[in-house]
Amino acid sequence: MNRPKVNSDSQKELNKVEEQFDTFSKEAAAMNPFDLKGQVVESEPQTKLSNREMNKLDAPYIKPLRSINSREPFNEKYRDAWKHGWEYVKCIVENYEIIGETVHTWTKRFAGDPAHEWKVPVNKPIYIPRLLAEQLQECKYHRLSMEEKATETSGGMTFYGAITVDQVKQRIDARPVGSSFVTFGR
Repeated sequence: MNRPKVNSDSQKELNKVEEQFDTFSKEAAAMNPFDLKGQVVESEPQTKLSNREMNKLDAPYIKPLRSINSREPFNEKYRDAWKHGWEYVKCIVENYEIIGETVHTWTKRFAGDPAHEWKVPVNKPIYIPRLLAEQLQECKYHRLSMEEKATETSGGMTFYGAITVDQVKQRIDARPVGSSFVTFGR
């Protein structure tokens, strides 16, 4: 598209707007929603038992409700990671969004592995596969808020606010019982 022919003052204003647009485009492209940092809100455990008490309790093994086979072939070079992911670990799953409600989720970590549907009970010791425990530990969300300060003034207009991450909240958590698995991302 051709540039309009304008006087020098208007050309300066057009250049300034174009520069602002370019910087905004670069910032928007650089913003990755998965890299958002914020203050992690620690939740108090819902199950108030010591490790000794939890180790004494019977823990059932949770199996998938149903499985849907995969069409792609399994890649054998990931066999060791697959075995590690499917080791059963003893943990307590806690639902912080809807306290006491069973967690319903799907897993499919490896190509060629079936997709599994799980119904995981909460607030009691259970045995679940490590890959499911790790997936449940990653269930969190970012609470966004607007900053109330003026960010930019141009052309007689003042722009207010910038989106920032206020808090990172855990939705669902899988806490290890004993030394059955290591918590990741904390």
